[in-house]
This record gives sequence, C-alpha cells and structure tokens, in this order.
Amino acid sequence: MSNYYLLLMTQPAGASGSGNAWVSLMPLILVFVVFYFFMIRPQMKKQKELSNYRNSLKKGDKVVTTGGIYGRVAEVKDNVVILDVGGDVKLKIDKSALLKDPTDIEQK
Repeated sequence: MSNYYLLLMTQPAGASGSGNAWVSLMPLILVFVVFYFFMIRPQMKKQKELSNYRNSLKKGDKVVTTGGIYGRVAEVKDNVVILDVGGDVKLKIDKSALLKDPTDIEQK
C-alpha cells in the first residue's frame, strides 16, 4: 500500500500539465497557420479570380485552352464556349478548360 501512495505523490499536478500541453501544441498550430497563409489562401484567391474570369467571358474575347489552343470566343452558353480558332473552324469547349486571355500569359 505504501507503493501506491508513493506513485500518487510523484505524479505531476494537473495545473502544471495544462501549460505544457499548449507549449507542445504551439509548433503544430504555427505550421497550420503558415500553410494557410502561404499555400491555401493564395490558391483559393487564384481559383476565385479564374472563376470570375470564366463567368465574365463575352463574344470576341481572346482565350487559351488548357490544351494550348488559342482562339476567340464566338458564343457563350452555360458551361460551354464556342471558340473560333481561324478559318471556318469552331470548337465547342467546356469553360473549365479555359485559361486567362493570352495577353496575361505573354506578360509573364
């Protein structure tokens, strides 16, 4: 029975253990904050900007597809864009396959 009392006396108090928990969790919290501000937030901003661009397309805009096809918008429907690529060639392309206009790409 004396061993049981000895074990109870050697265990740390609850108040001193809670401060240690915050100190041990602080690096993990800091990593999440850094990931959010340097990786997640800029990516969400890019996605929102690209979505706004795709929704604001109108006839005559120059675009580039993800496959590298350059052309002008001939017609805009709900999720589809008819793209005039020169001559009498018109392609039906999904809006999600469009990148920014070529002038933005050439400046970078």
